[in-house]
Amino acid sequence: MDLSSRFSVYLESLDTGNTPLLDTIEQEAREGGVPVIRKETQRFLRTLLAMKKPTAVLEVGTAIGFSSLLMCTFSDAHITTIENYAPRIPIARKNFERAGFADRITLLEGDAAEILPGLTGPYGLIFLDAAKGQYLHFLPELVRLLPPGGVLLADNCLQEGAVLDPHWAAERRDRTIWKRMREFLFELTHSEQLETSILPVGDGLALSVRRETT
Repeated sequence: MDLSSRFSVYLESLDTGNTPLLDTIEQEAREGGVPVIRKETQRFLRTLLAMKKPTAVLEVGTAIGFSSLLMCTFSDAHITTIENYAPRIPIARKNFERAGFADRITLLEGDAAEILPGLTGPYGLIFLDAAKGQYLHFLPELVRLLPPGGVLLADNCLQEGAVLDPHWAAERRDRTIWKRMREFLFELTHSEQLETSILPVGDGLALSVRRETT
């Protein structure tokens, strides 16, 4: 077992878990082939919520609502979440009702590229977990919606390590995403508006804080 796997096994042994309903929804998602954030990412997000205590959170990429429910469970924030894949929307709404959080979650249906310009914010935390090839296109609007000190957390930024490889090593079908994710990470780390760290947590997290205006 390599070092990374040993870390994962040990850290998993320390996990205290979520609520029974969250565990059930997570299991249902996995059985249905719906991606949900990894255990390490769940723990990090819970810690971040405890640190920042946001009152308003924006999530881009609802899926069946697991992350929205996690954030509702471990914070007092109101969650605004965006989903474009129609078959998952009724499942998410049902899950919000199951958890008793329907009044704290606003689900916006449609393309985030069209919805984001109409939002006013600000959002103390923005969680980005949508189509990876679109992260770069969403970025200007996401930064606009962050107040000074606000946090942008983007998931799956290391793409199972694929972004570490040279362009020619990527599968042809994956080269567009490889290029766009590399450009996204470059923009984050070179932005004058953001302070960013790329963290090897889960499948890679980009943690950015909006700098104070001068």
